[in-house]
Amino acid sequence: MSLQLEQNVSLKAFNSFGLNVRARLFAQAQDDAQVREALALARERQLALLVIGGGSNLLLTHDVDALVLRMASRGIRLLADSDDEVMVEAEAGEPWHPFVLWSLAQGLMGLENLSLIPGTVGAAPMQNIGAYGVELKDVFAGLTALDRETGELREFSLEQAAFGYRDSLFKREAGRWLILRVRFILRRQAALHLQYGPLRQYLQGQGIAAPTASDVSRAVCAIRSEKLPDPAVLGNAGSFFKNPVVSAALVQRLRSEHPDLVAYEQPNDQFKLAAGWLIERAGWKGFREGDAGVHQQQALVLVNYGAATGAQLLSLARRIQADIAERFAVELEIEPNVL
Repeated sequence: MSLQLEQNVSLKAFNSFGLNVRARLFAQAQDDAQVREALALARERQLALLVIGGGSNLLLTHDVDALVLRMASRGIRLLADSDDEVMVEAEAGEPWHPFVLWSLAQGLMGLENLSLIPGTVGAAPMQNIGAYGVELKDVFAGLTALDRETGELREFSLEQAAFGYRDSLFKREAGRWLILRVRFILRRQAALHLQYGPLRQYLQGQGIAAPTASDVSRAVCAIRSEKLPDPAVLGNAGSFFKNPVVSAALVQRLRSEHPDLVAYEQPNDQFKLAAGWLIERAGWKGFREGDAGVHQQQALVLVNYGAATGAQLLSLARRIQADIAERFAVELEIEPNVL
């Protein structure tokens, strides 16, 4: 067996909250063959198989009585190259931000607004990562996944991936599909996405009147670094709650009580509310109880100040959810996967 299996392994280094839970068995898959070995081993030992990437969208509330498989496959390749359009395929274990930087170094545009998002390429389609006006679905060309039920490989198109707001078929059927590699359509010439106000303001403040994709990437990195804590310094999983989508009638009622409510119009007479605004208005920003807390600069981010447990962070999240529901009649949905 080429798969290197370890027992009773701490997952602290493999989740961005820095939670010190332990896995009964742990292995890292470098290729498809090792993924299949892990699946066979889990079946043989009658163990659950938990697949992780960078662990940046995961809240572990207890030790994991399973085989934890970290996707560590690497490789980036060009599949098709026309005058402007390029199809790129990356292995699931490729770290996301270095992949974005690689694409920019090749003169390829499309991923710049998604700079500095933690995690791996394989995890990105799970929740249709998005930031600053761009989502993964906007550059998605397909992916290859292993069906854990049948052992067969399956190719998924954009339509079949069924992407939604921080959602996808792969997230809804998380126990079935194991993403092996993802394909992207990138371009040498494309309109930059600059509709996000702070992004435009940052570029203007730097005196950049005609930004390049690399300029946008650097601006996104600067804004993210200012707004969001570095998981290497302060344990967190980025935005902990989704921005809720609610009816126009509820927005009208809330605005009568809170004229400064942050809401963005959506199709079908709906509005997307800023979850961070709701949490801050409710007084949770900067809240800390033991080592579990809400970030002092960004109310949307729950943080581990050092020794918090996943159960403590989840308890805090539940209290915030209940308070927001009572104050605003809005249900907040947790973004990370909770185990």
